[in-house]
Amino acid sequence: MNKTFKIYAVVFIIIMVILALFEVNKKETTDWRKNFDVNEKSPFGLFVFSEEANELFGNDLKKIDETPYDYYHEHKKEGHNILIIERTVDSESWKSILNQVNAGSDAMLIVSEMPKEISDSIGFYDSQLSFEDQNVLKLTDKAYQNDFIKLDKFPSGKGFTYIKPGVEVLGKTVEKNNSDQANFIKTRFGKGNIYVHSEPLFLTNYYLLKKGNTRYAEDVLSYLKNRETVWFVESTTGGQSRFFMRFIFSNPALKYAWWVFLGGMLLFIFFNAKRKQRIVPVIEPLKNTSVDFIRSIGNLYLQEGDFHDMMGKKAQYFLNKVRMDLLIDTQHLDEEFIKKLQLKTGKPLEMIQEAVELIKKGQDPYAAVMREDLVKMNALLDKILKS
Repeated sequence: MNKTFKIYAVVFIIIMVILALFEVNKKETTDWRKNFDVNEKSPFGLFVFSEEANELFGNDLKKIDETPYDYYHEHKKEGHNILIIERTVDSESWKSILNQVNAGSDAMLIVSEMPKEISDSIGFYDSQLSFEDQNVLKLTDKAYQNDFIKLDKFPSGKGFTYIKPGVEVLGKTVEKNNSDQANFIKTRFGKGNIYVHSEPLFLTNYYLLKKGNTRYAEDVLSYLKNRETVWFVESTTGGQSRFFMRFIFSNPALKYAWWVFLGGMLLFIFFNAKRKQRIVPVIEPLKNTSVDFIRSIGNLYLQEGDFHDMMGKKAQYFLNKVRMDLLIDTQHLDEEFIKKLQLKTGKPLEMIQEAVELIKKGQDPYAAVMREDLVKMNALLDKILKS
C-alpha cells in the first residue's frame, strides 16, 4: 500500500466519521410530502386507512396492485365497488372502469388531480378554488351535517367549477371568506354510479388520527353499497424500485454516505490514474533462449545414453518444485512424505508411491536404470505436478 493511498484512506475515514457524527446529532424531521402511500406512516401516508379499511368495508375488501385494465382483463366481476385514492388512471384503465360501472358497479375516485378525459366523461371541471390555509369539508346530506372535518395542514383547495345537469353534489368545502364550493359529486352511468371527491387528504394518517375525523371518512365511504370493494393501490413493482440499492437509497443517511463514498472513490481514481498515466516506451523484450538451451542439453544426454544421470536431475528438479511450491520437506522420502504429497496434489496414492520409488532409484548411484524407467518417471512426475 503506497503512501498516497494511505493519505486518501485516512481523509476518507475522517470525512465519514464527521458525517456520522452530524447524522447522529441531527434532529428527526417530519416528512410532510403528500405521498398517499399505503405503507407510509408519515402524516400524509395512507397506512392508518389501509390498516382499518378491511373492518370499514366489512372484511370484503381486496387490495389490487395492478392497473384496472390488467385486472379486469383477467377477472370477470359481477356488480362491486371500485375505490381509487390519489393514483394515476390511464385511459385504457378508465375505459375498463366505465365498463364495470355501466354493468352495475359503483366507482369512487378520491383524487386531487383528475385527468381531463375522465372529468369530461363524468361532466365537470376541477380547479384550484381555494387558497386558504384551512378548509372545512361537509356533506350536503342532513343526516351527516354534524360529521365535518377541518383541514388545517396544506389543503389542496380543489373543487368543481362546472357541473353538468344531472350530477348530484354530495359535499362542499366551506370557508369564511368564500362561498361554498362543491368537492364531492355523484353521477349516474349506465346501471351504476360514479363518485368523485377532490380532496384525498381526509384519508391520510394526520387527519384520521385526530379525534372525531373518522366519522367524515366513514360517511363518504358509506355511499358505496355493502358489497365487495376492489381498491386499486399503487403497484408495488411500479411504485417501489427493484434496484438492489433500494434500501440504501430509501434511507437518507445511508444514501448520503453512499454518495460521499462514491465521490471519494472517483477522486481517488482520478488523481491516482492521472499520476500513473504516462507514456510507456516500447522496449523490445529479450529473446528467451532457455527452451533452446534445454533442448540442446536434452539431445546431448540422449546421445550419450546416460539415463541414470537424467533420472537423477529430473528427480532433483521435481523435489525442488515440491519444496518451493508445495512447501513439503523432501529430506526423507518416507511414508509421511508420500502422504503429504498425496494430500496436496490430490493424485492417487499408488501414483505417488510409484513415483517416489523411481526417484529413489534415480538417486541411487548403484541402481541399474533403463530408458523405460526414465520415460515412466518423467510421465509420472509431470502428472503429479500438473494441477
